[in-house]
Amino acid sequence: MEATMLNQPVKIRSGKGGVLAGKIISVLCVLFLLVDAIMKVIKHPISMEGSAQLGWPVDQVQSIGIALLVSTILYIIPRTAVLGAILVTGYLGGAIAIMVQAGQPLYFALTFGILIWVGLGLRDEKVRKLIFS
Repeated sequence: MEATMLNQPVKIRSGKGGVLAGKIISVLCVLFLLVDAIMKVIKHPISMEGSAQLGWPVDQVQSIGIALLVSTILYIIPRTAVLGAILVTGYLGGAIAIMVQAGQPLYFALTFGILIWVGLGLRDEKVRKLIFS
């Protein structure tokens, strides 16, 4: 007796509700990222103090903010959203490393990274196919 398996691609569809949920998740993530990036770019005292407490060189905080701002803008644009998600994921990986080094909880950055991809996956069929095929 032989068992044969058919390798058919799994069709995962996101209905209107799923696409809407993806857009809402993405917008919330983008709003947070933009606030964080802009606070770093304008050298807001709260951002500067927090970064210094985590061990970042104060003279590099603005550069980090610019990198985050560019990554977030790429995430907003549909044609470059995947590149933006990859860059934001790299940024959040650095944030996780710093949090571990500073002895701080890393759950926020980890959860945020997951939400970036969940939002993109729900709103972009090509990303769903890439992940689930």
